[in-house]
Amino acid sequence: MRLLTALAAIPLLIAGPALAGTTYVQAGRLLDVESGRLLAGQCITITDERVSAVGRCTRPPGNATVIDWRAYTVLPGLIDLHTHLADVGQGADVAEPIKTGPAETAFIGARNARDTLLAGFTTVRDVGTFRVFSDVKLREAIAKGLVPGPRMLVAGTYLTIAGGGGEINGLPAGSVPPEMRFGVVENAVEARNKAEALLAGGADFLKLIATGAVLAIGTEPGQPELTEEEMRAAVEVARTHKSHATAHAHGAEGIKAAIRAGVRSIEHASLIDDEGLAMAKAEGVWLVMDVYNGDYIEEVGTKEGWPAEYLRKNRETTDIQREGFSKAVRMGVRIGFGTDSGVYPHGLNARQFAYMVRYGMTPLAAIRSATVEAARLVMRENDIGSLTPGHFGDLIAVKGDPLRNIRTLEAVEGVIKGGVRVK
Repeated sequence: MRLLTALAAIPLLIAGPALAGTTYVQAGRLLDVESGRLLAGQCITITDERVSAVGRCTRPPGNATVIDWRAYTVLPGLIDLHTHLADVGQGADVAEPIKTGPAETAFIGARNARDTLLAGFTTVRDVGTFRVFSDVKLREAIAKGLVPGPRMLVAGTYLTIAGGGGEINGLPAGSVPPEMRFGVVENAVEARNKAEALLAGGADFLKLIATGAVLAIGTEPGQPELTEEEMRAAVEVARTHKSHATAHAHGAEGIKAAIRAGVRSIEHASLIDDEGLAMAKAEGVWLVMDVYNGDYIEEVGTKEGWPAEYLRKNRETTDIQREGFSKAVRMGVRIGFGTDSGVYPHGLNARQFAYMVRYGMTPLAAIRSATVEAARLVMRENDIGSLTPGHFGDLIAVKGDPLRNIRTLEAVEGVIKGGVRVK
């Protein structure tokens, strides 16, 4: 019944290309994320999904849909670089992903996508799902206007070693279906072949599991898993396809191996050391550090009885990750906004902004990590992350000034995607 109730609301929010025309948005204040200035009296014209003009407000075009956001601060739609929309959420039952069939998982993904969009995140990088290519199908459904959701860049599934951080572990042998083990590799040749297969199947980029995981039975965050050679083989495939690879890497040695292998970003980076920070800065590698959800895991995971192993590893990584984040900010390492949504409920993504500010970022830098910097990481800076002409007309509206109170981003009042208002 909950699924049916959620689905009943979806048609009201669908915003597909066929609905796009000319939209004229009157902003109370417009945050220019490039310069950091708040500009008054600005209007944004969106024509056929993309921004065509930004400047002082004049008479709206005669055929335009006018949206009055003069009571709000307007900024580009936000980008979350580390999400898991197309899968079941985290919980106490390690077998839940295989207990949930493809159809129900698709409904769950549609709900997650809707919640994420309404929270102001108009683009996400979905960094892994257990059932191969379910994220591709969700991305396509959103693009066709079948369900509302953010623009999605997807990994297809994880590239991981057997029993590693990208596997469903802790279950009887043979109980995990083959479609949930598609990305398991044993050597560099298999890594190359599986990388080719993922990109041929519709993945936009590759997700490499370089170390053990917090939320996976029998793996340790500090333990290297994929070898540097295996990761380099996958990275070379991604580059051939003009794409990129990112690495899940908690441990210091796994982080450095992934950087040497050529990944574009590191996810989590919980136990990064000074050498790893220096390497990331020198190579221009982004760190995508989920500094919010450690608190969620501790509170909710403890209350709900998540596996003791999960809770122990979370406690061992949360504080040290935040220390590493603060160091990275001081050193000027590139930071991308990524939250690991799915560990916590989708739609709460903006809670991380306050944590990023608490641990050293300015509000503007935190916002830029979820706009222009995120767009550069995924090599879509000409399409998303800014409101200059030519970019997609993705905007959000909030009360107050996020440069003074970053938590205003936790209560988005309005969302426009591709020139169509969805909230």
